[in-house]
Amino acid sequence: MTVYLIGIDGGGTSCRAAVAGANGSILARAQAGPANILSDPDTALDSIASATHAAFYAAGINARSIASARAVLGVAGNNVGEAVHYVKNRLPFAQADIESDGLIALQGALGDKDGAVAILGTGTIYISRHWETVTYVGGWGFTVGDLGSGARIGHALLQETLLAYDGIHDMSAMTASVLAEFKNDPRNIVEFARQAKPGAFGRYAPRVFEHMKQGDAVAARLLQEAAVSVDEALDRLVARGTQKICLLGGLGPLYSSWIAARHQSLLVTPEGDAVSGAVALAVSRFGHLKAIE
Repeated sequence: MTVYLIGIDGGGTSCRAAVAGANGSILARAQAGPANILSDPDTALDSIASATHAAFYAAGINARSIASARAVLGVAGNNVGEAVHYVKNRLPFAQADIESDGLIALQGALGDKDGAVAILGTGTIYISRHWETVTYVGGWGFTVGDLGSGARIGHALLQETLLAYDGIHDMSAMTASVLAEFKNDPRNIVEFARQAKPGAFGRYAPRVFEHMKQGDAVAARLLQEAAVSVDEALDRLVARGTQKICLLGGLGPLYSSWIAARHQSLLVTPEGDAVSGAVALAVSRFGHLKAIE
């Protein structure tokens, strides 16, 4: 029986999966919905299963082979034992390791080389490798962390909209557009925020970048504040010996011109993505194993 390896990159906005042979050659990729194991573990499990099934279908492989496959999953929230235990016990694979989204991104971007990645998406996490020592910074989740993330930027935009509505801050074209979206009723914003997951807040982050390009002063201020948080984390990595930095995630390319010049000079292009990194880790851990009968 052929044993397939699976790499999963589970984020707050989407879940990406790749199926590969034992040598790590990727046969197909697919994508499904959000996979935040902290804020919504059951939806994360559904998205992981959906993305995996879609990848097997795209590769022309019978979905029954998923049960004998081995997987490495990179997800936000891997440092919370209860969430990891809940999800791992419900995965459809023969064996699986759950790692941080930072580790698979580091492996994909730099291979086995020294350096660091800053994953700037719905959440934020920073991970570096120096002399084979892997170090994490951040990744504590939206409630108490994720500074500079899409979720935080979107959340800040909604706050600014309410401040502008109350006349505490000046209204801008950006905050006016948000208020109009909520039918000019701040109570609708409050109700939305009360139930919103990080990914829902994160969907407002691109609007801040778009309005910044149009000269919106409020947008520029929000991004400057967010960039300070990113620079503070990067300073910590550099102090530990980092000399190469890859900016990853949906906001990575957008942040490249906002971080400090001292960090821009260290930026390098990633070799691969997080999914390929997850596959590479799966090869190193499970590639030698035979099928479970």
